[in-house]
Amino acid sequence: MTTSYPPSFALTVEAQTTDLVVHVRGDLDHETCDELMSTVDQNLTVRNTAEGRVLDLRLVFAGLHGIDSMGLSALLMIRRRTDAAHVRLHLDERPPHLERLLQITGTLDYLTAPCDVRNGEQHPGTG
Repeated sequence: MTTSYPPSFALTVEAQTTDLVVHVRGDLDHETCDELMSTVDQNLTVRNTAEGRVLDLRLVFAGLHGIDSMGLSALLMIRRRTDAAHVRLHLDERPPHLERLLQITGTLDYLTAPCDVRNGEQHPGTG
């Protein structure tokens, strides 16, 4: 008998000139969403005070294995926080299961709508 273990959750952060890139690997769920939120909050705070201004937050989901309602809730909270900070949110390399969840829940347009970093206005689009 083979025992199957869930993929481990990992975040990798890359700080670029005006971009903050967070690679998400594993399951984004009720056990891991707080870690994503903390990582995003901490890095946005540090980068917007000590190292210049973040204009774009890129969440890269190429290694995402699964996502539950708490993971989706974390993405919605991140969108609210990036809007408040006048930072554009990008959900890059979305796997089909994430794309489907966002479409079914009606959150795709909201999460991928561009944010005008000059004045924080949202303009619907595909991000």
